Amino acid sequence: MGYLLQLRKFVGHRPLISTGAATVVYNAKNQLLLVYRSDTHLWGLPSGSKELNEAMETTAVREVFEETGVRITEPAFVTLLSGPQMQFTYPNGDQIDAVIVVYQATATDQVLQPQTGETEKVHYFSLDNLPKRNELTAFSQHILEAAHLITQY
Repeated sequence: MGYLLQLRKFVGHRPLISTGAATVVYNAKNQLLLVYRSDTHLWGLPSGSKELNEAMETTAVREVFEETGVRITEPAFVTLLSGPQMQFTYPNGDQIDAVIVVYQATATDQVLQPQTGETEKVHYFSLDNLPKRNELTAFSQHILEAAHLITQY
């Protein structure tokens, strides 16, 4: 059980400050890797919370692999995001105030494997054929805009 899930036992749905990583992953064809989330039923970037004693780069690598089955190496720092636009309430009522380190990386393989219970689908999208804005999580929209990696959002 992850660190934040352990804290939820004590604080319930109240807001928690969550530190995590989101990674903008491209394949060799310069396509963007997105996951279709089981909780929100929206596309989003591979991302997740940092665990105790874990470096942020390790969080990025671990979360990409856990959610997608894709391996990356040496994620490059892009930006750090926090503030009101990074607050979120999950469908189950859990609230977070996220501090997100955004990385960019290239996939080292092409095995797409959704994470049971968290991601329903994993797919590479060409940059001129990304999901529509209303099909993408608000977090991912904000990350892509703030990181200036994708101009469509």
